[in-house]
Amino acid sequence: MPTRTAAAEREASKEAYNAYLATCPSRQVLATLADKWVVLVMHALEDEPQRYSQLSRHIAGVSQKMLTQTLRGLERDGLVVRTVEPTVPVTVTYELTGLGRSLVQVVSPLKRWAETHIEVIRHSQAEYDLRA
Repeated sequence: MPTRTAAAEREASKEAYNAYLATCPSRQVLATLADKWVVLVMHALEDEPQRYSQLSRHIAGVSQKMLTQTLRGLERDGLVVRTVEPTVPVTVTYELTGLGRSLVQVVSPLKRWAETHIEVIRHSQAEYDLRA
């Protein structure tokens, strides 16, 4: 079997992780990031670790099921760490990992962009709906 050069390895790696390809595993990451609860949970954890109840109060409208699923998914992906403290009752906190901190730098501006441009978007939607 011929040996590849370092440049050929890098090129093969780029091709292997091309999100435009249906088989690319990075599509799952993009699907995760497109979830509104992921964006909101990540942003809520940006400044400090929080308990489940704090997150639940902070993120209006999230169901217990969705918050639990979102936190488990983020933990599985290595973006959030769950710490259980042996108190009575047990205290569980959630905190961003280093990888999560690097991602929050991307998702926090997305949240702010949505808040900043919502009126323009709503206006465009209303105009579109009138034409449809």
